[in-house]
Amino acid sequence: MPDDTDAAATTWAEPTWGEVDPGAFSRIVVVSPHFDDAAMGAGHLLGSYDDTTVITVLGGPPPAYPAEPTEWDALGGFVAGDDVVAVRRQEDVAAMAVLESAYGWLDFPDHQYLAVEDRPLPPEVAPALEKAIVAADPTAVFIPMGIANPDHVMTHGAAMIVRERHPEWAWFAYEDHGYKHLPGMLAWRVTKLFKSGVWPTPALVPVDLDEARKRKAIWCYTSQIPPLERDHALTTRLAVHAPEQFWRLAPPPKGWERLAQSYD
Repeated sequence: MPDDTDAAATTWAEPTWGEVDPGAFSRIVVVSPHFDDAAMGAGHLLGSYDDTTVITVLGGPPPAYPAEPTEWDALGGFVAGDDVVAVRRQEDVAAMAVLESAYGWLDFPDHQYLAVEDRPLPPEVAPALEKAIVAADPTAVFIPMGIANPDHVMTHGAAMIVRERHPEWAWFAYEDHGYKHLPGMLAWRVTKLFKSGVWPTPALVPVDLDEARKRKAIWCYTSQIPPLERDHALTTRLAVHAPEQFWRLAPPPKGWERLAQSYD
């Protein structure tokens, strides 16, 4: 057994697990399924860096609104004849001003307005998403873990297609606030990524914890507060300071690939 002299003479490797080169955060893109998801899941991140852009994937109007508002829209105060997307875009503009982030919207409609067979699939969305991300010239891209909600799952899938084409960017996943608290959902995504050879690892991403600013940005989405309170305990999550967690999406360290086989 080594004595204290041996320990003192040992040169230990720097503990770098989870650390990220600060240069990766020079130009950040956050991919958001819906208008409010980036502010909720990455609001501190957006408020902490000078060059950020949010790309909302389900940011387009449907071919036609239903005769009566969906349950979610009705909770938000909408009535028949309202242009819901136009209102929600105005809310998004206000929130992005609070976070001082650039923004862009893709024209795919929310799943709640479409029959299952008409909903966009990841391969159909990926080209438009790639074009929007390329235009922002990022050094890092943050995508949703993509859990529980069909739009979140689809957005994650489309972003992962883009990731395969652009390994030059640093890729991270942020946890879908609200949905990440559903039993097993986050573990399901981590497992799927792990088995696919993309090892999600919690990253050390410096952010300024300006709770008041994040809350102000979220409350710009006025129409979303009632349904988020009902389904996602919004005020409770903010009151307990539920953290933003970012996972680095990268291959396993060399020689570690065999570990995945032991979990099959």
